[in-house]
Amino acid sequence: MKRVRIIVDGRVQGVGFRYFVANGARDLNINGFVQNLPDGKVEIDAEGESENIHHFLIECRKGPQSSRIDNFMVSDIPFYGYRQFKIKQRR
Repeated sequence: MKRVRIIVDGRVQGVGFRYFVANGARDLNINGFVQNLPDGKVEIDAEGESENIHHFLIECRKGPQSSRIDNFMVSDIPFYGYRQFKIKQRR
């Protein structure tokens, strides 16, 4: 199992990016969450089988058609044990 933290910068808020990511995660049996950050970026915390994470990263890097990705940063982090994938709302 593998877990990654992804920070995506560009036109990624208000374009359906979180829903795109969540649908991709569910299709690939990825658990974790996606959320908008106050600075206009999106954070993704995702874990699953290494091959599924690989394909998930490829899809996230593309984004939905209306998005524009300027920077895509991936960090490996320790496994957590999420049971589902959620879209977190900003408080």
